Amino acid sequence: MSSLVRHVTIDSSDAYALATFWAAVLDSRVSDEDRPGDEEALVETPGAGVLFVTVPEGKTVKNRVHFDLQPQDRTRDEEVERLIALGATLVEDHRRPDGKGWVTLADPEGNEFCVERSAAEREK
Repeated sequence: MSSLVRHVTIDSSDAYALATFWAAVLDSRVSDEDRPGDEEALVETPGAGVLFVTVPEGKTVKNRVHFDLQPQDRTRDEEVERLIALGATLVEDHRRPDGKGWVTLADPEGNEFCVERSAAEREK
């Protein structure tokens, strides 16, 4: 049998705080076993979970791996507004006049991620 991805693990300066941000982004929750100050915090999602681990060193370069998010019940632009209100920051705007493109944001610790168009927007 092949292996399955159990977690995607992200280094952070505050695992619980960053997990709380991402739980809100993904409309999910932080594991009941995790508490503020814990060195690890798991965001439970369908498929692989997202595990945040507190490490002493800070982020210094661009991510080599990042999430591409696709909104399920709103437009890309509505999702970008929601995520910025949650604490994300705009890194780069790749939206085009024809409605295509994506937006690169950063989470509160500077980890980049992208927001693509929803499936409904892609059908247009």
